[in-house]
Amino acid sequence: MRLRVSQTVAKGILRWAQRGLFAVAALMLGYCGFVVLDAWIFQNHEDGEFERLLAEHQAATGQKLQAASAASPKISPQAVMGALIGRIEIPRVGISVMVVEGVGGKTLRRAVGHIPGTSLPGDPGNVGISGHRDTFFRPLRNIRENDIITLTTPFGTYRYRVVSTKIVTPHDVAVLDPGANEILTLVTCYPFYFVGAAPDRFIVRAERVT
Repeated sequence: MRLRVSQTVAKGILRWAQRGLFAVAALMLGYCGFVVLDAWIFQNHEDGEFERLLAEHQAATGQKLQAASAASPKISPQAVMGALIGRIEIPRVGISVMVVEGVGGKTLRRAVGHIPGTSLPGDPGNVGISGHRDTFFRPLRNIRENDIITLTTPFGTYRYRVVSTKIVTPHDVAVLDPGANEILTLVTCYPFYFVGAAPDRFIVRAERVT
């Protein structure tokens, strides 16, 4: 009799454990779906806003956006968190994503972020851009030297050529140090297929092509 009761209790516990696991799995899938949908909506909204700004520029100047020069207007150095910076594209690896100011959790969930304190496009120094290795910057695993990176802002287009890649620790902030030339540094976590918080950072360094 006691054995039957124990078996019944064990089966009941197992059923509840299974239901609990299914509930957790459903919640995780729902959250993943929300993240993907939220990023898609945000990217489409920012892309639409960016195209509107480009159209306004063309209407005001009578010409399409061109490669930026020293005389081109610049993005305000007081860019507020979440403000639209532009669009970054690396055609060979299939990256095309909107760039906004900041690297907070919500920002990087929806876009790639300009690292505060680094230069802005068109200014001398080092433009730092960060993105998640499991979403927008996943294709960086295939990037190669001499690949062309295009950073388009409402004021002009900036082209950079990849000169190197390397792996550093999260504490190696020297990769963001300013230089005499116009540099672009892309930062993402590494390894790309690591499960959990990745221990290192993958760095792409590019120099402006004028």
